Amino acid sequence: MTQPEEQPHVVVRDRRRIDPETGEVRTPPADEEAQAKADADPTAETAASPEAGAESEGGGKHAAPDEPEEAHVVDPSVELKAQLDERTADLQRLTAEYANYRKRVERDRELVITTAKAQVAGELLGVLDDLERAGAHGDLTGAFKAVADKLVNALHGTGLEPFGHEGEEFDPSVHEAVQHSTSPDVSGPTVTAVLRRGYRFGERVLRPALVAVTDHEPAAEQSAEDTTEKPAEEQQD
Repeated sequence: MTQPEEQPHVVVRDRRRIDPETGEVRTPPADEEAQAKADADPTAETAASPEAGAESEGGGKHAAPDEPEEAHVVDPSVELKAQLDERTADLQRLTAEYANYRKRVERDRELVITTAKAQVAGELLGVLDDLERAGAHGDLTGAFKAVADKLVNALHGTGLEPFGHEGEEFDPSVHEAVQHSTSPDVSGPTVTAVLRRGYRFGERVLRPALVAVTDHEPAAEQSAEDTTEKPAEEQQD
């Protein structure tokens, strides 16, 4: 048995602008208006199809594009303060570097001057030895003594200092012992004679002093005690 053919579904749309019953102008729905435009201009449907596809994929209308963010406004006073702090730090760093440089130059200059003075004074130590020997023999008199005193005072004024005197404690760092003896009159190593004066310039020793050293002699005291005790033992025997 042959089944009856299915009749096509026919949709009738009333697209009349004016309502036949009331006579008023009707506003067609959006879909009917779009369909009417598509029927009137088939090319418009093709052009609009990408938008329709995009709407269907997005599940609705396209989202409005993001509005441009507002530009970050920097406070001029803050920026000016940052620049001022940076320039201040640079100035402080340069000032510290210059102060260190000036101290280093001053220290080097003083070292050069001191070294030069010490070198000149070292060259004149032999002259001072001759003057000291002449004074010890009584030959340093008159105008010669006045000139010698001025020379000695000038060298001492530059920082030259003599050391090595009789009666002072022996110090191997500044004294050079060339003679040695013992005596019960001293309690320790003592300078008893100065053969050549020593000189220092500031903390620098230009020349050690040649001295004779006398050390304490405990053996002499012990021998005296033994001599005192010996007769008493002989009497007991």
